Amino acid sequence: MGRLYEQLSLEERCTLSGLRQAGKTVRQIAAIMDRAPSTIARELKRNSGTQVGYQPGYAEQQAKSRCWRGSRLLRQPDLQNEVLKRLGYGWSPAQVAGRLNKEKRRKVISYESIYRFIDSQIRRTKDYSWRHYLPRGKSKRGWRGRRGGKVVDRIEGRVGIDRRPAYIDKRRQAGHWEGDLMLFAKYGQAVLVAHERHSRLLVVSRQPNKAAEPVATKFTELFRSLPKSLRRTITFDNGTEFSYHHRLHKLSMRTFFCDPHAPWQKGGIENGIGRMRRGLPRKTDLATLSDQRLLSLVRFYNHTPRKCLKYKTPAEVFIRHLLHLKCESTPSNRRE
Repeated sequence: MGRLYEQLSLEERCTLSGLRQAGKTVRQIAAIMDRAPSTIARELKRNSGTQVGYQPGYAEQQAKSRCWRGSRLLRQPDLQNEVLKRLGYGWSPAQVAGRLNKEKRRKVISYESIYRFIDSQIRRTKDYSWRHYLPRGKSKRGWRGRRGGKVVDRIEGRVGIDRRPAYIDKRRQAGHWEGDLMLFAKYGQAVLVAHERHSRLLVVSRQPNKAAEPVATKFTELFRSLPKSLRRTITFDNGTEFSYHHRLHKLSMRTFFCDPHAPWQKGGIENGIGRMRRGLPRKTDLATLSDQRLLSLVRFYNHTPRKCLKYKTPAEVFIRHLLHLKCESTPSNRRE
């Protein structure tokens, strides 16, 4: 059996560099370092720079670069295609990784590996279109601060979120909702959004404007169609469009409002609207958006697996576990 070859350490490369500069031959260096002459000759040949000669730091970098086999997604084209296909659905890397692991019943890939793959593709190719595979479409990872807007907190019969029962925060009971409006660049265009806190289900409806009257009417129609166990409370921000919230009290629903400048207190719907913005950016003209397209975006959201639901979909949780019916689990086609 031949002798096992081992790469030189950084310390050995420093020693080699010093002996080389002292004018020692390859065999003399090999004898001093207790290495085979072929190892020393190979090291000098492979890791020397044309202009800098043999430098320990440069040699170490060259050796490591040859050992790197590339991202796993580069080495496994089939896995890469599957991951990119699901990212194309609008899923986040965490959702893709979690669903693959759930389907294969083993660890397939981590979400961090997916993020690193996209980041490396952007850096290597300078093609920033890769960022569109990510949920927020950012070319650089990290949090971006947001500027706050005007808050109106003078609403008749307003009850603050601090008086909402603490058990609602745990999301264990169904029937607790959050409500908000998605506004667009064209004045007067709005989409009403309701988010069920337990299942993360999203319900949307076009609105003629952001006035309080049609908002209250639409919410009343929505919740009247649900069983009483699924209409317990709803939480709003302090927009004047929710001024007629007291109409929901007739349906035995309690209404609560976030603190001023604190929309994060209804974080579920804020997250849901953020996801919907991928297909409905603010510049969208609702007049040109078909009802079928809007419905497909909502269905896509409700059939996307969520990490917080152990990679079940909101539709699965709401329909199968709350209404005890069957439903499709995931979309079969790429979104439009």
